[in-house]
Amino acid sequence: MFAFKIRNCVGENNTNPQIIKNLLVDYSNITTNLLEGELMLKKKVSLSVIRLDKIHSIISGNKLFKLNYFLEKINEQPIKKIISFGGAYSNHLVATAFACNQKNIDCIGIVRGEKPALLSQTLIQCSTYGMQLVFISRAEYEKKDEPDFIENLKTQFGDCLIIPEGGYHYLGAKGAAEIMNFINSDSTHICCATGTATTIAGLLMKATAHQKLIAFPVLKGMTDIENRISFLTNNQANLDQLHIENNYHFGGYAKKTPALIAFMNQLYQQYQLPTDFVYTAKMMFGVFDLIENDFFKPGSKITCIHTGGLQGNVSLPTNSLTF
Repeated sequence: MFAFKIRNCVGENNTNPQIIKNLLVDYSNITTNLLEGELMLKKKVSLSVIRLDKIHSIISGNKLFKLNYFLEKINEQPIKKIISFGGAYSNHLVATAFACNQKNIDCIGIVRGEKPALLSQTLIQCSTYGMQLVFISRAEYEKKDEPDFIENLKTQFGDCLIIPEGGYHYLGAKGAAEIMNFINSDSTHICCATGTATTIAGLLMKATAHQKLIAFPVLKGMTDIENRISFLTNNQANLDQLHIENNYHFGGYAKKTPALIAFMNQLYQQYQLPTDFVYTAKMMFGVFDLIENDFFKPGSKITCIHTGGLQGNVSLPTNSLTF
């Protein structure tokens, strides 16, 4: 059995009070978990997890960071309506719905796929926060970034602020960059699950020269991450600091295997660390595997980012998880 330590990281770095105010949450909840055990001792590495999942009981992780500058932008405009996009398990849509609820902003979620007979727990939460859900076919959804599609949305729903899926925009990456304020500056490796690549792009924007960023794509066949980062950062990120691990997607987005579920239960049993099967569990599985296979040099200080999304586990069969 491994030892488990928690320490509060707020105040160790220079946090931005404007970010804290805009995001409507208490960042004093963030802690850093130091995971200690035989593997780390044997390989002579340090492994920590930054617990962004503890920001809020429902809305947690990186999502509100990515929304921050969009919320700032809409505050400067007379328009008080937001439209964004996502699938049935989109943590981004939940965060958008929550933020709009708190700010008294109308919001519409364009959901990929036909409306199911039973809504996912994620979409139920979106509705609870007042988001109007609009379901479109997957073929139509693929057009979501095209100018004609956007114009049709504005014609149908009126003037609004469009937030791309997952906050995939320079403003989203700029907000995600603020996560670096909560990461110890002596970290040599920063690991993050990757969907749209918005968060990893933001982290690269603020990473210091000695830090390596490791992206763990949760989608199968995601081969355009570097291009995405260049777009999201206006070519401000140093791609030489980026390493991409494509071997831990477990079949693709929201896909899972018995091995992944077993790992999640073991991780909780040993460290009281809850993870979600869509993002963080895949990243953590990959990190432990890389440590075991000597990817990290002795003396490495590895920081993993828990990006939240725990509510997605409700969709798993009963008794799949022990937490």
